[in-house]
This record gives sequence, C-alpha cells and structure tokens, in this order.
Amino acid sequence: MPPVRGKRGRPRRRPDVVLADRGYDHDKYRRLVRALGVKPLIARRGTEHGSGLGTQRWLVERAFAHLHRFRRLRIRWEIRDDIHEAFLTLGCALICWRRLSQPVRSLALPQ
Repeated sequence: MPPVRGKRGRPRRRPDVVLADRGYDHDKYRRLVRALGVKPLIARRGTEHGSGLGTQRWLVERAFAHLHRFRRLRIRWEIRDDIHEAFLTLGCALICWRRLSQPVRSLALPQ
C-alpha cells in the first residue's frame, strides 16, 4: 500500500480502520485484520442495518459504478499495467470534470 500522507514523521503504510459488509462477518477475518494492526469494522449478521457502515461504503461503490461506465475499464483489455493505469486516471479525471461542470442545484423553493 502506498504511504498515507498526514502528520510529520515516517509515512503510514496501513489504514486505521477497515470497513466491510456482512459477507465478511467471521472471526477468521477479524483475527487476520487485527493481526495486521488494523481495527476491523465489520457489520454483524442478524443485526439491524443502522450500523452506519453503508453510508461510507456507498461512496466507494458509487465510484466503481462511475468507472464501469467506461467499457475499457470495466473489462480490462490492456496487457500493460501502465496503459491501464493511464486509462484509469483519465476516467477519474473525466468523472471529476463532469461532476464539477454540473450547475449547482439550489435548495431554495421556486417562486
């Protein structure tokens, strides 16, 4: 994992917390993550959905959905890693540009 920018000193190479859904609710996975020094936040099976994990995971799922609109990224045709990474960067730039060029929707009521 690349270094995580933050405070001064040696850069961090692992996250503080890992978020996961109910599919990973097993003690085996919790032990593996804790052994790496990372706190697991894994939703428990059989509990209500009010844990709040979905609000943070939704951002990641939405980003993948935006990237899958580009056919070349959905199915990897490129053999070389640098070309695939270039298309990935271009796709992310296009998503950001489209998002920023949309007009801001006003919350005011129409008169």
